[in-house]
Amino acid sequence: MGRTKSKPGAHTKIKKYKKGRDTKRRNRDVDQVYDDVAKGPVAASPYDDDLPGGGQFYCVETARHFVDQTALDAHKKSRAYKRRVKELREGTPHTQRDAETYAGLGVEVLPSAREARAKAAAKAEEAGEAMEVAT
Repeated sequence: MGRTKSKPGAHTKIKKYKKGRDTKRRNRDVDQVYDDVAKGPVAASPYDDDLPGGGQFYCVETARHFVDQTALDAHKKSRAYKRRVKELREGTPHTQRDAETYAGLGVEVLPSAREARAKAAAKAEEAGEAMEVAT
């Protein structure tokens, strides 16, 4: 008899395995890529042995390096590329102001006390005129 197989997902509850999976191949966020696209076309970067294709074939929209031009062209026909381009075209990037607003830290502009009193007085006069008309 041989050893039994380990259960599927046996490592999912162990913290050191979870952390590696969450951050291993993390793509750049849309906001970061939006800034790169707004800067315009990327000039040819110097040759780098650590990057695929020496860093010469880079897709700005998905922030990925490719081995050669044919791989880059094939990528630009893919579903992932088209989704990212659509996402960049439709949405606007989030700003720090948006984050603060969503967290409830937005700057609320309140009317001055003088304006509030003037509105209250105007409503009181309208209510008084309505009472006179009704009687």
